[in-house]
Amino acid sequence: MKNGVARSPLFYVGDKYKLIRDIKAHFPHNINRFIEPFVGGGSVMMNVDANSFILNDINSYVIDIHRMLCSYINNKNDFYDRFFKLAKEYGLSLSFCGHTVPDELKKTFPKTYYAKYNKSSYNLLKEKFNKEGKNDIVKLYMLLIYGFNRMLRFNKKGDFNLPVGDVDFNKNTYDALEDYFTILQHKQIEWHNEDFRVFLRNIQFQENDFVYLDPPYLITFSEYNKLWNEQIERELLTELDRLSELGVHFAISNVTHYKGRINEAFIDWSAHYTTYPIKSNYISFNDNTIKEFNEVLVINY
Repeated sequence: MKNGVARSPLFYVGDKYKLIRDIKAHFPHNINRFIEPFVGGGSVMMNVDANSFILNDINSYVIDIHRMLCSYINNKNDFYDRFFKLAKEYGLSLSFCGHTVPDELKKTFPKTYYAKYNKSSYNLLKEKFNKEGKNDIVKLYMLLIYGFNRMLRFNKKGDFNLPVGDVDFNKNTYDALEDYFTILQHKQIEWHNEDFRVFLRNIQFQENDFVYLDPPYLITFSEYNKLWNEQIERELLTELDRLSELGVHFAISNVTHYKGRINEAFIDWSAHYTTYPIKSNYISFNDNTIKEFNEVLVINY
């Protein structure tokens, strides 16, 4: 755990692990159930204390990976054995275990040698995963770890189609998994795979429940934001007003300004609540650099 903060082993682009101290400083001190409609990689829930956790994401593969990893919490060595065996079977580099790429390749391709070395093996793994029914979630996690920007991306046919990345299973990956297995061993978690509207409507709220939301950002261009639009954003804000009327405490992360674009609907809505500026670490899928924009945390308590 780096600097006392744990990062999700899903390595979500734009996840909140670098911002968790700033965000968590505004959370209630006494949380009964920590509820996340957009859990993503789970870096926030990993760093929060609560009596129990109700976690949701509309992406079924994200939830499948979480459930798969949780199934190994009490026998994590079995997970590593399976993962390392698969990596060796497909001929992928495994720098954590000392299986790195030849020095000659490093000299020839100093910035992309992992991608050059792993490309054919990765493509074979991807082909197998897609042809075998997409049910082997350890293979899916391996595709994420070795994939470009460590993302989950599927085409219109439903096939995983992310290209190989210049990464492999390294010490950072191992440390993130170790933190995940250790932390979640002591958390009581319910996993859900639903639309956020269905998810929130089905919860019977209790005293000291707390909802944290990190939805897709309407005005940015991340791969994960493609299915989000202004109508859905307004429905989310209406749902949050409903929670506030019920006396349920919530905090929501969002972006108000980005590259000349302004989220007017969110700004107008947030005027009824309390807003804190957050120093952002947003990274775009199409432009892998840190962007200057206004990210905020809005709370209703």
